[in-house]
Amino acid sequence: MSKIYIVGIGPGNPDYLTKKAIEKVKNADITVGSKRAINLFDELNEKIVFNVKDLTKKLEKAVDLAKSGKKIAILSTGDPGFSGILNPVKEISKEKGFDIDDIEVIPGISSLQLAASKNNISWDDANIMTFHGRENTENILSTINNGKKTIALPSGKVKDMAKFLIDNGISKNRQAIICERLSYPDEKIVKATLEEISKSDFTYMCVMIIYEK
Repeated sequence: MSKIYIVGIGPGNPDYLTKKAIEKVKNADITVGSKRAINLFDELNEKIVFNVKDLTKKLEKAVDLAKSGKKIAILSTGDPGFSGILNPVKEISKEKGFDIDDIEVIPGISSLQLAASKNNISWDDANIMTFHGRENTENILSTINNGKKTIALPSGKVKDMAKFLIDNGISKNRQAIICERLSYPDEKIVKATLEEISKSDFTYMCVMIIYEK
């Protein structure tokens, strides 16, 4: 039976995998994902590994395989519905004539959720956003200035995001928390001003929390 499971794998530590995610991958004919994502699973059948450069090509191949009758599990970091691969897979499926009703999403724990819990922040007291693909500067700034904490996925380097905010009128003294490599053994949580962050280096695996004292 043709089926695509878009499986949220959480922040990267196997402790945050759901039983449902493990079950769907175990029973899939083919699992598609990054090397880091695939390595989280002990039991899987055939696999297809993608990277940033060939992501679209591999997703297209996954949809073609599903159309041929295979059960496909596509791994998505965090939760597929937030800055994940749900939308790209749906768009490719429409282009290729694969029935959207045959796509099932298995939600995962996002790094935003983990960042909030690590810092004792309630979801109903925060803005949740991603800077990925955001070009509306005015909208970003108005959100950050609405008096709530903002939990966000940066786009590119964290220090460049800090510079972007400062250059667009956010105070260089605005407080922020950088949650880096959450759930990994080398996890770090750094509290600093935007100015200090703009002069520091972090890996790409970060969540920013921007707030006022």
